[in-house]
Amino acid sequence: MKIDKDTLNKIAHLARLEFDEKDSDKMMQDMTSMVNFVEKLNDVDTIGIEPLTTMSHEINALREDEVKPHLIHEQALKNAPKKDKHYFRVPKVLE
Repeated sequence: MKIDKDTLNKIAHLARLEFDEKDSDKMMQDMTSMVNFVEKLNDVDTIGIEPLTTMSHEINALREDEVKPHLIHEQALKNAPKKDKHYFRVPKVLE
């Protein structure tokens, strides 16, 4: 597929690209070569090839969720430098 000047201007507008008019011929050549490369991928035989979800062969080590007892307020706040009865006190960040 050959990129023409109208297509180049449309792509430049959508991608917020700015370039000089003298560079438009080089841009059209470069974009045409990129599109031609991608079009070659249509010719690749991918029948029987499973799609990749990741490039790694590692398997996630998942575990079952378990309900465990939570910390009570006194334990959680024991070493807090500033605290209220049930909350951590932190410096104000918004005025």
